[in-house]
Amino acid sequence: MALREMSLTADHVARVHRVVPDAGPTAGVQQQTDADYADWVAKIIASHPAPGQPIQLFAYGSLIWNPEIDHRGERRGVARGWHRAFCLRMHRFRGTPEQPGLMMALDRGGQCQGMLFELPPEDPFRLLDRLFRREFTVKPINSMPRWLVVETQDGPVRALGFVMNRASPYYTGRLPLSEVAHVLARACGHWGSGAEYVLNTVTQLEAHGIRDGSLWRLQGLLAEEIDRLAAP
Repeated sequence: MALREMSLTADHVARVHRVVPDAGPTAGVQQQTDADYADWVAKIIASHPAPGQPIQLFAYGSLIWNPEIDHRGERRGVARGWHRAFCLRMHRFRGTPEQPGLMMALDRGGQCQGMLFELPPEDPFRLLDRLFRREFTVKPINSMPRWLVVETQDGPVRALGFVMNRASPYYTGRLPLSEVAHVLARACGHWGSGAEYVLNTVTQLEAHGIRDGSLWRLQGLLAEEIDRLAAP
């Protein structure tokens, strides 16, 4: 499959990048504790649908291009009943309290094609602890770990994924792509900008032969919005 030429480029990302210090956790917001993470890890391992078998991880966004954990083997799969959506408001990481950003999550409905990674079986507690500390930090939890059914060319697989908790106060619901582009063209945090996240995600999805129509439209709208901001 030939790679398509994106409208959003590294030049767009450079235009919106700025150095933002990490202000730390938002005052008044409860954070997950070591005990909380240990409890989440224990729950997921205890509910593993195939005890004794390696854990399969479903990656749909930044886990594809920045997994930060050891894994072996990868293959494409489709999680039905879930879709990518920028529906998580961010006041840290890729946004600030003054200029909140949006993060992509798996929300209900539709389908999502992503990648399956097999985690090494030697120390699942350590791997999941590191993964969970990356994926969620506050209470109530934003990105909920759960077992998903992922369809592959070899049949269905039960895989660990992270889905949007609609009870979270940071859940935005469904937003028009034009509004998402407006936010991402301006938001930046100590992890980088929303534009950088979109560029990396769409680039890697394309490289893995995954085409997401909504994300492709968003990258075009985002490029247009950044160009508009730079216009005299």
